[in-house]
Amino acid sequence: MGGQWTTDLRPLRTNWVKEYLTTAPYLILVFKQAYGFNPDGTKKVHYYNEISVGIASGILLTAIHNAGLVTLTSTPLNCGPPLKALLGRPANEKLMLLFPIGYPAQDATVPDLHRKPIHEVMVTYD
Repeated sequence: MGGQWTTDLRPLRTNWVKEYLTTAPYLILVFKQAYGFNPDGTKKVHYYNEISVGIASGILLTAIHNAGLVTLTSTPLNCGPPLKALLGRPANEKLMLLFPIGYPAQDATVPDLHRKPIHEVMVTYD
């Protein structure tokens, strides 16, 4: 990720301490499969696996919030291989996201992030 990524995250006051991962009653780990296997044992490429995982994760995130629960997307930097080994996941899988799920803490806060104006992200044609 690099130094710029760390600088960009500084206003969010993130660090290596991720209490939400240990206090949430549930933790969903989202893996992608870059490839699968045909019946004869040969590799079968899964095209667009990251896009598919992203779309499915967005739907899951919406469903969690719609159920009255809270979560956030957490990227598993440096913990993917150990968690994969701990859970006995196959070689063709890679950990993409962590979703800690539960009810918000009484003192929970949300960063005051501002979205770009619609005209900066959408182009219309007549």
